Amino acid sequence: MEPTEPQYSTTTKLARIAWLSERDHLKKYDALMHLFNKESLTACFHELDGKKAVGYDKVSKDEYGEKLDENLEVLLEKMKKMAYRPGPVREVLIPKEGKAGSFRPLGIGNFEDKLVQKMTAKVLESIFEPTFLDCSYGFRPGLGCHDAIRGLNSYLYANKVETVIDVDLANFFGTIGSGLVDLALKQRINDKCFLRYIQRMLKAGVLSQGELTISDEGVPQGSPASPVLSNIVAHYVIDLWFENTVKKHCRGKVAMFRYCDDLVICCQHNSDAVRIHKGLGNRLTRFGLKLNEEKTRMVSFSREKQSRGLKQESFDFLSFTFFLGKSTKGFVIPKLKTSRKRLISKLKKVTSWMRTNRSRHRLPDLWKSFCAKVRGHVAYYGVSFNQRSVSSFIRAATLIFFKWLNKRGGRKPMNWDKFNQFMKRNPPPKVITHHKLYILQTSK
Repeated sequence: MEPTEPQYSTTTKLARIAWLSERDHLKKYDALMHLFNKESLTACFHELDGKKAVGYDKVSKDEYGEKLDENLEVLLEKMKKMAYRPGPVREVLIPKEGKAGSFRPLGIGNFEDKLVQKMTAKVLESIFEPTFLDCSYGFRPGLGCHDAIRGLNSYLYANKVETVIDVDLANFFGTIGSGLVDLALKQRINDKCFLRYIQRMLKAGVLSQGELTISDEGVPQGSPASPVLSNIVAHYVIDLWFENTVKKHCRGKVAMFRYCDDLVICCQHNSDAVRIHKGLGNRLTRFGLKLNEEKTRMVSFSREKQSRGLKQESFDFLSFTFFLGKSTKGFVIPKLKTSRKRLISKLKKVTSWMRTNRSRHRLPDLWKSFCAKVRGHVAYYGVSFNQRSVSSFIRAATLIFFKWLNKRGGRKPMNWDKFNQFMKRNPPPKVITHHKLYILQTSK
């Protein structure tokens, strides 16, 4: 089968779609299926991680790649005839950090379905990414958790804030209806075949413990297309509403920072916060979504009140606790530290890992793996103002390592002096500020 168009042309067309979309946020696209061709799907094949778990059909990347050209030709022929139907995703429950007994469902699709979803995500991203607002940070090219944290910290420092709404959306991924996704996509897409394939993906079903469940609700977490689909829904349901409606009806300045379904809203006046809280609940209900009222909080976060001796509250965002502290010059400023809940969860993971692996490896290899895990923690939590929390984690994790090291059966225990000598020869990771969040202070 001859390729329908060369790869460079597909890449160029995606770039042109993004260019047009940036200049006209209302432009609609009628023909998108030609972007699914042998070369574009081959590129997606090489981009997918072959080490990921396999779907219910048990086909791995290596197995699919043995007859890649043949498999892609069959797939494309089925797609042209509208005969391609995604298989159900295999559900795996992942424990939630800091929430004992709570699990997050992860959907693992068949490898061929991942190929189609990967290309679908590229198409959707080229259309919608240029229209997303600056308040959205999650799963976007060139943006990440620390950009959201830095943006929030800078806003809290530079603006008067009286109340922060710590928003918790109830099962956001699991309650997004297929009709809502279709409604959001139709704002920019007229290609009926493309929209039908997305509906088939959403309604493919979930295979859990041998039972197949098909529902009109939920975007499977783990799908290559689910992050951009959830962002598209949140863009139309939350972001545009906040930007075009909420801001116009507030007495003071307000700002929102959203990372997928994790968001906070900063309000200059508490009266605005009360109205936004109520309005957000009504807005979500209108689209079949809802707030977790038990966990959504109105947080008093006024620097002015703190400076007058009135104790203010704290809130969590992306595993960090934001609170009001003092600068070296004595001014009240926003600061942050590792969330206590997340810190405890991470130390429990270290304990579990040491309990399992303490006797499987020699000390140098065990220490090397331990240090790699600690460096990963420092890489994420090593931000301005958080040196003390990171240092506490390293110290506590090292003590856990030493404790379980001496629980290895058939080996002579190591005393603390010998362990210190070992650490001098093999130093643990140091506290490093990988992400500087502060801004230059010119006025104070």
